[in-house]
Amino acid sequence: QVQLVESGGGLVQPGGSLRLSCVASGSLFSMYAVAWHRQVPGNERELVAGITRGGNTNYADSAKGRFTISRDNAKNTVYLQMNSLKPEDTAVYYCNADLTLPGLRRVSWGQGTQVTVSS
Repeated sequence: QVQLVESGGGLVQPGGSLRLSCVASGSLFSMYAVAWHRQVPGNERELVAGITRGGNTNYADSAKGRFTISRDNAKNTVYLQMNSLKPEDTAVYYCNADLTLPGLRRVSWGQGTQVTVSS
């Protein structure tokens, strides 16, 4: 099972950009599907973007056209490039890694990184 550490969050003005990183320790990271989720206090955690081990991506409607998820398996890292940020993007962003094989399931979550979009 991998351990995940997110970084790259912070305070940014509306219209600005941030790049979040999710670094994994452990083996078989390239076999994991990885996703970014976000959560606002009082709300459920929601999927923002995901990337399969094969590199296929999917996005929440709110992220399409503004966010890009990518992975560098050589660095055990998944990125979330966020552009044209809006105040409603303010949340704690979590990285999630999921390995599903016949007879095996491993799921890991990071501790989260705060993103605040405000002028």
